[in-house]
Amino acid sequence: MNKPTASTPGNARYRISANLKRYRAQRGISQEALAEQADFHRTYISQLERCVTNISIDGLERLARALDVDILELLRPDEAS
Repeated sequence: MNKPTASTPGNARYRISANLKRYRAQRGISQEALAEQADFHRTYISQLERCVTNISIDGLERLARALDVDILELLRPDEAS
């Protein structure tokens, strides 16, 4: 049995990554603009979108506010997975 990785579809980090990219694209904002709104560095947003790093609950809440979505939306399973 294969051990799930951070980039395995269904994994929380993967779901956050996919939803973050989707919501950001829907709003037509750059990683830099989102980072500024959520008070993060642009490279951190890039790392989140690539499943390279974890995010705290507080950080997730800041992203949700910046994207104007409920925090649960960032944790929802991707329809494609």
